[in-house]
Amino acid sequence: MSLNLAEKQAVVTEVAKVAASAHSAVAAEYRGLSVTQITHLRVKARETGVYLRVVKNTLARRAVQGTEFECLQSSLVGPLILAFSQQDPGAAARLFKEFLKEKAHDKLIVKALAVGGQAFPASELDRLASLPTRDQVISLLMATLRAPLDKFAQTLNEIPGKLVRTLDAIRQQKEAALATQPD
Repeated sequence: MSLNLAEKQAVVTEVAKVAASAHSAVAAEYRGLSVTQITHLRVKARETGVYLRVVKNTLARRAVQGTEFECLQSSLVGPLILAFSQQDPGAAARLFKEFLKEKAHDKLIVKALAVGGQAFPASELDRLASLPTRDQVISLLMATLRAPLDKFAQTLNEIPGKLVRTLDAIRQQKEAALATQPD
């Protein structure tokens, strides 16, 4: 069933709005996947904060025009499903990578991906999927910020510890000297 002009405009507006606020995009050919498999992919996408949409290529080209994903326009050929990462840049790539691990889903073919206004070939999927999540980046930043404070606290704590060990060594030395003196 084909879409009328108003429905096409609504699709273009919706995808353009999502593309304007997305961190990254992945385009994949879904030819050969069953409806159940695509539904499974959509459920996983919702769980991970990824916007997933099957869009006609001409509508997709219009939707990404003027966004940082305009670089994908030449890759939008064939039956494609578009995934936009809403929360962190690697979410869409991780979604497809995990989906492809299952043997029954080997018909999904990643065509292109884009981050920061640059298009990358499908071979870069693993690299994009390995990007840390927002929570991982925050914890890494906190650990980096905390490291100098921890080192400073250890250094301050070491001063009295060294004094106590020195006094203990002097005490042991004096006891040993007293024990070796003849009565």
